[in-house]
Amino acid sequence: MEPTIQKELQDQRVMIEKIYISVEKTRKYFLWTMIVTLVTFILPLIILGFVLPSFLGTYTSQLQGLGI
Repeated sequence: MEPTIQKELQDQRVMIEKIYISVEKTRKYFLWTMIVTLVTFILPLIILGFVLPSFLGTYTSQLQGLGI
């Protein structure tokens, strides 16, 4: 092959490697963003689903004990 074509191919290879590294960093960023979102939003909703009925049961039984 001609030297210019060989150099262009090598330059393209380097650029593709840089793009790949950038894409992997972006993918990891989105993955961690999704994990943090699940932990900070979805998990408290699930916990609330278990805690709220217990709280309401205790609260209503105390109100009934007061005659309200």
